[in-house]
Amino acid sequence: MEPSSVPPASVTPSWDVFPQQTLEPVDIAVLVLYFLFVLAVGLWSMWKTQRSTVKGYFLAGGQMVWWPVGASLFASNVGSGHFIGLAGSGAASGIAATAYEWNGMFCVLVLAWLFLPIYIASGVTTMPEYLQRRFGGKRIQIFLAILYLFIYIFTKISVDMYAGALFIQQALHWDLYIAVAGLLAITAVYTVSGGLAAVIYTDALQTLIMLIGAVSLMVFSFIEVGGLEGLQTKYFGAIPSIRPENSSCGLPREDAFHIFRDPLNSDLPWPGVLVGMTIPSLWYWCTDQVIVQRSLAAKNLSHAKGGSLMTSYLKILPLFMMVMPGMISRVLFPDLVACADPEICQKICGNPSGCSDIAYPKLVLELLPVGLRGLMMSVMIAALMSSLTSIFNSSSTIFTMDLWKHLRPRCSEWELMIVGRVFVLLLTVVSILWIPLVQAGQGGQLFIYIQSISSYLQPPVAVVFILGCFWKRANEKGAFWGLLLGLLLGAVRLVLDFIYPEPRCGQPDGRPGLLRHMHYLYFSMVLGATTSLTVLLVSLATEPPAPHMISRLTWFTRGDALAGQEPAAGPVRPGLCVGTSPAQQHGALLAHPSPPVAGAAEAKGSSKLLSTLLWLCGMERRQEGAESLPRAEPLPAVSLQEEPLVKHVLNINLLLCVCAGVFLWAYFA
Repeated sequence: MEPSSVPPASVTPSWDVFPQQTLEPVDIAVLVLYFLFVLAVGLWSMWKTQRSTVKGYFLAGGQMVWWPVGASLFASNVGSGHFIGLAGSGAASGIAATAYEWNGMFCVLVLAWLFLPIYIASGVTTMPEYLQRRFGGKRIQIFLAILYLFIYIFTKISVDMYAGALFIQQALHWDLYIAVAGLLAITAVYTVSGGLAAVIYTDALQTLIMLIGAVSLMVFSFIEVGGLEGLQTKYFGAIPSIRPENSSCGLPREDAFHIFRDPLNSDLPWPGVLVGMTIPSLWYWCTDQVIVQRSLAAKNLSHAKGGSLMTSYLKILPLFMMVMPGMISRVLFPDLVACADPEICQKICGNPSGCSDIAYPKLVLELLPVGLRGLMMSVMIAALMSSLTSIFNSSSTIFTMDLWKHLRPRCSEWELMIVGRVFVLLLTVVSILWIPLVQAGQGGQLFIYIQSISSYLQPPVAVVFILGCFWKRANEKGAFWGLLLGLLLGAVRLVLDFIYPEPRCGQPDGRPGLLRHMHYLYFSMVLGATTSLTVLLVSLATEPPAPHMISRLTWFTRGDALAGQEPAAGPVRPGLCVGTSPAQQHGALLAHPSPPVAGAAEAKGSSKLLSTLLWLCGMERRQEGAESLPRAEPLPAVSLQEEPLVKHVLNINLLLCVCAGVFLWAYFA
């Protein structure tokens, strides 16, 4: 049902036909209520935890139950970039992008059942710190800490900022800088003052709001299009009135309703989806600081598993909540969302590459009644803020625990608290300064950009973690050279991708053969294999790791007794008590605050303003009778035991979740 390529002038569509909806006073009231509610929850959570210790601030005191952990995992993962990006991918090419979500269904379970027992037994706060414990030396820890911060600042923050800004501009026509600066200010208040506990509790609220809003829009969308059958029929007729002659530009893909696609000529080849996508996905769900930090905040292993199960079940929803509404948006507004002429696209959304990114905002503003529109704006801002708070908190943890402590090994806990909070403020400033570059990117290549970063930089890190956790013979030299070679290869491909961008529809492909014929998911597989082989060969050719590099740090040694470790077994971490094992030393630092800095109490007494500021930041100190707790007191080993009944319930749910995932993959394959 292909129409003539260029219609007569009399029927040329006007993209001004659709009135540009804005928010009504009722919608603004809903938004204001939402902000007040989030701030209230953030402030309430400040009283729920001890914020003046490292463990209290960075790991929420390790007292979180399963449902806030699960909600926070979901909210941290599903940012505003998800709503814009997944709906845009659905509008442009069908349901294949859902593979990223359903891959995560399995990987978050791998985290809880295989990786978390190792992390809990080792007693670490950050992922670079785990590798430092496992392999020794400092170069891998510093290398990874800098890499993680780079990935956070230049991919996660940029994508979420762009997506949130797109919604704010579409709905409110506010100045971009004022809107984003206001959002970041509210975000920074409870991230700086409340630490991870505030972030997790507000994430739980954001998740509830996201689900209510997104499901409401999904229902309205499916009613409008006539259900799933209506969508399957009408999607293939959603063709823009103006498109280039004799080309496939602007036509929906024939395989739009399939997740498994041609292995050679499609946008997401199925072998790459099964293997190449799984490697970065394992990095994200099992070794990324943002995700693992939430699971480490759980009360015990059972609560961490429960949180992962909740997230896994929720990951079923994005196909129906985001991808299919994006496809419906194309059906309802084909001339806008599916525009195929660069000049027209430039007029509609300022991006000659295409306007699929406006699919979700368009649906919200055109389809929802007054009041619900304000709720959906809250959803988008909730998604943006939950992602940013997670990134801010995790980045500050990595900077403080991996970089600052390396620069100042004998720093007090008071100093760590201040540095962690100041770094959040610094990130806020960097985020605002990053806006012009995000605007210049216009989002057209932004999601390709983040997938490329994932496929080119994450596989080597994932492989080193997997081998470190599950192969006792892996050593520092093997891990370092495997990581270095893998990241160099990834960086080369990344640079080539920017030098030779993918041509727009209808243009000749002049890229080198390596880029033209090797999909980024296939390259991810090559990177994983190269890194594995390097770690394997170098580790076998050099000396095996010492016993203390393995004890409580691999799957097979996670149950080792702490008492069996001699003081000299491992490198003593500067600034901690001598005469206890590394895990005991670490526990002592997390549990016991260091004595107040000299003069802090006097300053506190002499200045009401400083006193208020210290209280807000959770830095208050007991003045009278404040005795510093003994730093060298060994802590009991972290228990990995689970109650038999709870363990059986969790394992049954694990089987149900895996079966649901396999069924969905098979049904939509």
